[in-house]
Amino acid sequence: MHKALKTQKNWTAEVGKKSNALDLEKGVFTWQDPEKIAQSLKQSAETSRRRKAKPFQSAMSMLNFYINRSGKNLNNIQRNILEQAKSELRKLFFSRKLSLGRRAKRNTEEH
Repeated sequence: MHKALKTQKNWTAEVGKKSNALDLEKGVFTWQDPEKIAQSLKQSAETSRRRKAKPFQSAMSMLNFYINRSGKNLNNIQRNILEQAKSELRKLFFSRKLSLGRRAKRNTEEH
């Protein structure tokens, strides 16, 4: 194997194991429940003191990184679960903000 390719493979494996931004629960990307995965990523992102981006961006980036780097080794069932976890992550971070925004808009329209 070409040395640069081998080094890159080792690097991506290390990032997955030892994220510099989030302390992930063990095996989080192998879980079967998208909502549980999203909740775990959200908690990790919100409690991390080492992340450089906002919590949502850090959590989504880690999820995308795992999906993209797993490639052919990720079976379709788990890939679908992780894709659903993206939607759950968006709901966890933004559903409350959206509902509060709609409520505020209605209140200003009524007055």
